[in-house]
Amino acid sequence: MNRLLPPALAFLALSGSVALAQPAPSAQERMACRSDATRLCASFIGKPEQMNACLRDNKAKLSESCRKVVEARGG
Repeated sequence: MNRLLPPALAFLALSGSVALAQPAPSAQERMACRSDATRLCASFIGKPEQMNACLRDNKAKLSESCRKVVEARGG
């Protein structure tokens, strides 16, 4: 069991660093996507990871300004 601990801790450290690599959206980015998020992804408000995934999944339906934000963030 002790042999499993270091790989598990390494995985947690890496997954945490990946999540932290993307800074929170700026006020300007939030405003650019507010109406799209409400219209297309309302069930994910308050759930940033799911909201980001929903916006990426609906990229073709996004306003131009929100689409630019999603693309700039790797979506």
